[in-house]
Amino acid sequence: MTSAESLASTLVERGLDSREHTTKRVMFDRVLGRFARYAGGEPEYAWWVPGRLEVFGKHTDYAGGRTLVCAVPRGFTIVARRRADGELHVVDAKRDEVFALRPSDTQVHGGWRHYAEVVARRLARNFAGASLGADVVLESDLPRASGMSSSSALVVSIAIALVRVADLEHHAAWDANLRDPLDVASYFGCLENGMGFRALAGDSGVGTHGGSEDHAAIVTARVGAVTAFRFVPMRRLHDVPVPAGWRFVLSPCGVAARKTGTEMHKYNRLSEAARVLLEFWNASQTPAMSLGAAIAAEGSAMRLRQMIGAARIPGWTSEALERRLDHFIREDARIDAAVDAFRAADQGRLAHLSAESQTDAETLLGNQIPATVALARSAGELGAFAACSFGAGFGGSVWALVERAKADLFTRRWRSDAFVAWPGPPLVEL
Repeated sequence: MTSAESLASTLVERGLDSREHTTKRVMFDRVLGRFARYAGGEPEYAWWVPGRLEVFGKHTDYAGGRTLVCAVPRGFTIVARRRADGELHVVDAKRDEVFALRPSDTQVHGGWRHYAEVVARRLARNFAGASLGADVVLESDLPRASGMSSSSALVVSIAIALVRVADLEHHAAWDANLRDPLDVASYFGCLENGMGFRALAGDSGVGTHGGSEDHAAIVTARVGAVTAFRFVPMRRLHDVPVPAGWRFVLSPCGVAARKTGTEMHKYNRLSEAARVLLEFWNASQTPAMSLGAAIAAEGSAMRLRQMIGAARIPGWTSEALERRLDHFIREDARIDAAVDAFRAADQGRLAHLSAESQTDAETLLGNQIPATVALARSAGELGAFAACSFGAGFGGSVWALVERAKADLFTRRWRSDAFVAWPGPPLVEL
């Protein structure tokens, strides 16, 4: 195993912002040291798994829509080594917390442990006979519950480690179902949401009914670019370089976007609305795989809107479903426009698109809180030419686009703004 310095330097050589070198070296040093103390000796494997930024595409992926995403330079350092006894031991180096289980265990744990056990048990069911015993040590510098996909990055981290130590890429079920990185990203999304993938049977997942845009960005993102995807099934549409003179700055709003309890219900209610719309369409029209596919033909969206207005659907008002449909149509359409704007380095166009996306999230999707609304507005007042909240909503973060030459000043001013209460600095990206 190479040193923490070598691992951090390799990340920078492969495109990570050089300003992240010291942080990643310290993180790798910590996980390597904790591994030596816990498991003895050195790990066999080491990885870096990033979080993600959603530029546009709020709640569109699981409904068969499009998104525009990229990876962020914060995430998980993770090291692993095989165990012969079939047990999975996961250590959080920062919190010094240890979790051990066998995939056959029935006890349900909470917090980050739940994500680890969901991944281990699903892999054990889908890849019969695989030995998933491993010692895994990880650490994250992603703000938790910030909308930057810390939970999905954790799922991918555990999955990647177990895939490698168990050599699942040479398992017959892998060969039959997972043909390329997009398939892998889609499958990792299914580990989290519980859906089946081809012949790989699903389960209950972690309890959130989300899509796979997070996993697409985490697994397949390109350095210095934003990527447009379409989903159900996942397809890569465009990789667009971020103009050299631009800089993304991200900041949590100060309110955690937790996908548990009441917050999970609110999040799942949005995905449930998309499912209800699709089922309503399929009951009387040619069945479609997704809401996006159902309304792709000219006139289909209008027909669905008319059908909703004339029907009574238990648990839903026609107005609520119409708002959900309107949001999906409008947000999905922004992806092509945003791709064109990035290609043309059109600040004005992105300003307009981000303002519309923010307004629609507030009025149609209904997943914004005062802190995200205020933080997006503050970014514009302080000099960002475009800004918008992102993630599942009900808390989380806001991205701002600024000119590179003004990024440091903007970051200091935004960080000191009264609306920003999250500990730690904003993240400057790309």
